[in-house]
Amino acid sequence: MRTVPITVHWRQENRTIRLDVPEGEYILRSFEQQGEPLPFSCRNGCCTACAVRVIAGEIDQREALGLSREIRSKGYGLLCVARATGPLEVETQDEDEVYELQFGRHFGRGKVRPGIPLDDE
Repeated sequence: MRTVPITVHWRQENRTIRLDVPEGEYILRSFEQQGEPLPFSCRNGCCTACAVRVIAGEIDQREALGLSREIRSKGYGLLCVARATGPLEVETQDEDEVYELQFGRHFGRGKVRPGIPLDDE
């Protein structure tokens, strides 16, 4: 099976990990199998614990429900559901940082009180 080089700059650990991942395999799973576990939580592409920003290359992450198309188009991805399709270089992100990008516009408007609309309607 053909493999592709994947480089992960793990900011929180101040490490860079380079591994060859079989083409079409989930990156997170392959790193784990090769003894280099990376941050994750749900393994389903629904949270932002394994979020990365793509520095070079592209990823197939059609299963990434936890990131909007807008966020993905800005170069963010989720390694748990990202498949290796070619050489890739990524940098881990802070979970809260990506969560804020994804959901911040919906939260932080203050306390929700019964009978009071959230929007200026």
